[in-house]
Order: sequence, then structure tokens, then C-alpha cells
Amino acid sequence: MVSILLLLGLLLPAIGAQSVGVCNGRLGDNLPSEQEVVDLYRANGIGRMRIYDPNQATLQALRGSNIELILDVPTSDDLLQTLASDASAATQWVQNNVINYFPAVKFRYISVGNEVDPNSGTAQFVLPAMQNIYKAIAAAGLQDQIKVSTATYSALLPYALFTAPGVVVQDNSYQYSNLFDAMLDAMYSAVEKVGGQGLEIVVSESGWPSEGGNAATTDNASTYYRNLINHVKGGTPKKPGNAIETYLFAMFDENLKPNAETEKHFGLFYPNKQPKYQVTFN
Repeated sequence: MVSILLLLGLLLPAIGAQSVGVCNGRLGDNLPSEQEVVDLYRANGIGRMRIYDPNQATLQALRGSNIELILDVPTSDDLLQTLASDASAATQWVQNNVINYFPAVKFRYISVGNEVDPNSGTAQFVLPAMQNIYKAIAAAGLQDQIKVSTATYSALLPYALFTAPGVVVQDNSYQYSNLFDAMLDAMYSAVEKVGGQGLEIVVSESGWPSEGGNAATTDNASTYYRNLINHVKGGTPKKPGNAIETYLFAMFDENLKPNAETEKHFGLFYPNKQPKYQVTFN
């Protein structure tokens, strides 16, 4: 799975700076407390987190942690419609979930909706909701520190795992030996064609399940995460030398996630906080 956060006018991190964060999902009944999770991030040198809703206990635990945060506005028809149609509701949402915690919590981005199907009825609310959230952020004078966008979805074995021995795809002067670069550069090309030359991309989710389906094995997942962490430091063929800000999905296995069995097995850690793989995050 790859989810992409499109950010207008945002410079990518300098090479050498940490470019890897980890998504923190909470759909489980056996997960550590929010404070334990924040402590685990810090103990493993993970300096960036994404959360999928403004969980107040998580925000409270993040105070003073110096962990940079992507905060999602949840993908809910009612919420997105309200934020799209009522600027005062957006202002209140920002007050409750951002201003009340800033600057003790280091908000990096607000992602309005997550992987909303462009053909769904919800899609019409995403842009106006983003605009109202941005206006509320700007009214607080935080538009230079906190960027507002949305996360789009791109559905993702040697080619995918960064283990292909050579070039798999040739696209004019660009050579691709892995699926991650090909997908990212395809997104860059698409947005450039509609006038988005100044757009930079943050990969807000990328992960591999350890069980639950074909190719969902611990070995494959470990290979993917290790190779992804090493790979994103160097950019893509279209944008070489630019570290790719990337968030690994996810911190823990989540036993209450719905749909496919694989959805429950993306964790880098077990719920008891023991690592599933030997990876280094920085």
C-alpha cells in the first residue's frame, strides 16, 4: 500500500535529515497506552508520526516530545461535509485539535481525509473542507508552519521489494528498478501536466503485511521496510538527490481493523512493544 500526501510549495527535507516516520493506527484492543507509544517512538529514534484522527490522549502524550506530526481529519461523510460547508466548524476543529496543543505538539501537516475515492459522494467535500481548514490555520498565523493537504491512494515481487537486479522499466531517460520510484515519478508527471510544477510529494503511508495473503510474509515485509528506509534517502530518477519524506505503515498490528486479513498485520512492532523486524529508522 502506498498513500501519497500532495503538498503545494513545501520543500523536501534536506539530505541527511530524517526522512522516515511511522504511522500510528489505534484499531486494536491490545495496544500500549498513548504515552507508551510516544516513549517507544523516542526510544527507537522515530521523529515523525502520523495519526488518523485527533485522539486527545495521543495529542496530550505528544506534548514536549519533539515528534513531528501528520494529523488527519477523519474520512467521515458527515464531518467532511460539515467542514466543507461551515467555516466556523473548521475554525472550531482547528482550535480544539491544533491550537490547543500548539506549539507543545509539533504539527507538520493536516491531512483532510484519507484515500477518498474520487468517484464517491465524499470526494466533493474534500477540497472545500481543505480550504476552510487552511483558512483557520492561516487565521491563527500558522500557515508557514503547518501545511494542509489530503492523502491520495495508489494501490501497489522483486520489483516491489527493491530487490530487482537491474532495470525493470525504461521510461525515456529514466530507468526504474523498483515500483516505489515508478509510482512516485508517475505522480510527479501527472501533477506537472496540470500545472503543479511546484508540488512536492510526501509518502504518507507505505507498508507491507507480514501475514494474511499471498506474498504477505515476515521475510518480505522485513525486506521491504529495510530497503525502503535505505532507498528514500536518495530520491527518484526524476528527482535524484532529494530525500523522500516517507511514513511507514504502521507502528503496530491492529487486530480490530476491518476488511482483508492483511490489514491486521502491517505492524513494525507487536502490541507488547517488541520489534517484529530488525530495522533502523534514522
